[in-house]
Amino acid sequence: YELLLTRVVGQSSVSLHEPPWNQSPMLVFRNEIRRQLNHRSAIHNAVQAGCNPMVCAAQDFCKGKPVEEPALLKKLLELSDSKTEHLPGLLLPLVPGMSVILTQNIAIELGLINGMNGIFRQLVYDTDSVSTDSISIAFPMNATYTKRRALPLVPAYSITTHKSQGQTLNKVVIDLKLPKDTDDIATVYVPLSRVKRLNDLIILRHFDYKVLVIKPSKSQVAEIQREHTKSPLLVTQF
Repeated sequence: YELLLTRVVGQSSVSLHEPPWNQSPMLVFRNEIRRQLNHRSAIHNAVQAGCNPMVCAAQDFCKGKPVEEPALLKKLLELSDSKTEHLPGLLLPLVPGMSVILTQNIAIELGLINGMNGIFRQLVYDTDSVSTDSISIAFPMNATYTKRRALPLVPAYSITTHKSQGQTLNKVVIDLKLPKDTDDIATVYVPLSRVKRLNDLIILRHFDYKVLVIKPSKSQVAEIQREHTKSPLLVTQF
């Protein structure tokens, strides 16, 4: 615990305003926090780069026709992307040079698969290009069947801890202040195990010692064992 406290922001040599930490992804527990951080980070980086961020809005279809009724359109575009196969509705901010994550399998043979990290460089408009595939979202039987067309990308300034499982990150900012209503308090082990060395992470704020003494779930034990098998030096490096 005392060793982890040396990585809390505000300690000597630990600052979010300096590289590499001002360019590192932040792991959070809530999707809403992730979305807000991604939007604000995109706007901030656009200002820093002296350019205007591009904003892409999804196009929703009902019975083969674009949704045009204002109230329904607003409702659909404001849906959380956790309910739309991670296809953002109202706002998908794009800034050249930003990190992004693919949310669909685009070309498996080329490695363009769901969850892959990349860098957004440029949005090219081509009148002869083929439209992206629509993703169908099934609602309850008494609801309307809707399709959405959107770019299969989400910003990667911030990632949920759930989405980060299985990844090994070079540098990362984590928050160990757990939500009060979390069902699995042992999720603190997920962000801590995303890096190979203690020096490759910083902790956003002070956290309670209790989150470290609760036993991890069976799935988290399996994940930790997988990381140890992949990198035998992990424990000694910490």
